[in-house]
Amino acid sequence: MSWFNKKKMNEQDFNEEEIFDGEAEDVFVNDKRRFDEAGERIKDDKKVEKTKSPEVIKLENVLKDERTRRESAEAKLVGVQKKFDEIKSQMERETAEMRQRLMKTLEDRAKQGQFNFLTTLLPVLDNLNLAISASETDASFEHLLEGVKGTARSFEQALTSVGVEPIASVNESFNPELHEAVDMIPVESESDEKITAEYARGYKFGDKLLRPARVQVGKAAQTNAKGE
Repeated sequence: MSWFNKKKMNEQDFNEEEIFDGEAEDVFVNDKRRFDEAGERIKDDKKVEKTKSPEVIKLENVLKDERTRRESAEAKLVGVQKKFDEIKSQMERETAEMRQRLMKTLEDRAKQGQFNFLTTLLPVLDNLNLAISASETDASFEHLLEGVKGTARSFEQALTSVGVEPIASVNESFNPELHEAVDMIPVESESDEKITAEYARGYKFGDKLLRPARVQVGKAAQTNAKGE
């Protein structure tokens, strides 16, 4: 061995002795621990996650399921509220339209009723004009009376055609809901509270009283029970 090779081996031995001098920490081949520039091991400060118990895991799953159900219920509630608002708006709109149609129908019906009533009054006016014309050519009382009677009959027929009914009075029992007593006259006992005369005819329109009949009522004389 030459002197050069011997010197190279001595330097290599010296370097190996210097590297492994002192108490060295065991280092494994696949050791993944970290070291700093000075060769000191860096401690890992990362906390080790604790293992959860089955009870905790079960409780977390229950809470998760409850949260999911609550969110689903809230979403359904929002949907139901939205649908309710839509239906409410639609019903309000339809109700307003129906109210307008009903008001228009009632107005049209009222106008038609007025039209029909005025149409029935026209013959009454015709009869009055005929009575006036007849009295101008023939001033006799009989012709004038016939003209007035014809006018009255046509007017009553016009009232009847629109649902107006006369109230029966003479020889009927007095009814304060239909008759108005103007005066009283003594009568026999069998005619007590009977209507003996009519001053103004009363009329009804359906179940409503247009005006009561103004009448005269018979009243039987009071008898003295002790004298008999």
